[in-house]
Amino acid sequence: MREDAQFSSHGVRCSAWVYRPDAPSDGPASPAPAIVMAHGFGCIRDLRLPAYAERFRDAGFVVVVFDYRHFGASDGQPRQLLDIGRQLDDWRSALAFTRSLPGVDPDRVIAWGTSFSGGHVLTLAGTGERLAGVIAQVPHVSGPAAVRATGLAAALRLAPAILDDLWRSLRRREPRYVPLVGRPGDTAVMTSPDADPAVNRLAADSGLRRSEFRDDVAARILARIGFYSPMRHTRRITCPTLVQIATEDAITPAATARRAAERIPGGLYLEYPCEHFDPYVEPHFERIIADQLEFLTSVTGSVD
Repeated sequence: MREDAQFSSHGVRCSAWVYRPDAPSDGPASPAPAIVMAHGFGCIRDLRLPAYAERFRDAGFVVVVFDYRHFGASDGQPRQLLDIGRQLDDWRSALAFTRSLPGVDPDRVIAWGTSFSGGHVLTLAGTGERLAGVIAQVPHVSGPAAVRATGLAAALRLAPAILDDLWRSLRRREPRYVPLVGRPGDTAVMTSPDADPAVNRLAADSGLRRSEFRDDVAARILARIGFYSPMRHTRRITCPTLVQIATEDAITPAATARRAAERIPGGLYLEYPCEHFDPYVEPHFERIIADQLEFLTSVTGSVD
């Protein structure tokens, strides 16, 4: 019930999984609503996204889960290059691919994003992408807030790598990479106390070891993240939107996410007493997914 697939995004192959619900036993199925999913900052689809996708599939949705260009199973050189504009283009290509799939109702396609991709789906919805709904889980909504959350000491530790990688990008050389997560005091993108243990847990619950996937990123993105604020677009979102906020989030601060959610006309936001990485795993996963399924049912109506 999961197929390997691919689509092209500006000439680069992106790898996707397509989950399809069981066919009804009493005749042909009606076109089904669909959910398109991608992971957060520098992550790959393998890290717990299948757990969500399987639940959505079992509820009757077609689900497409993809890796961005430069990451995971998708093509693109250099590797681990996070470019915001390219990722938004990958989203648009993934949505168009999903609408073209047999058995999908093109008017009932929902964009699901988490953390950095939670910001992407808000940006897409607020800039004219045709969507039936949006789920933004612990979303990145404000570049300045993300920079403040990083802290001055951590930013200073990262500065040499950022400057070196910007220079390398101008000279078209291999990037300078920095770890995605580390312990407090390490030189890494995310160094909150929960970050490194959380990725270990995500990997273990996904049946992976940390050595089986790359957990670094080209440092140049850190010079630009402060300028990327999806909340600038939230007042123009017209589709039903669910924003899920972790009240103890040290990476995408809850207060800023709350302000962004309150700007969405008719938007719904729910809060959970947990940290940034907790929604992916128990004991919080069941409540998070139950709220998502309730929202999806309200948006798409009954599902075959």
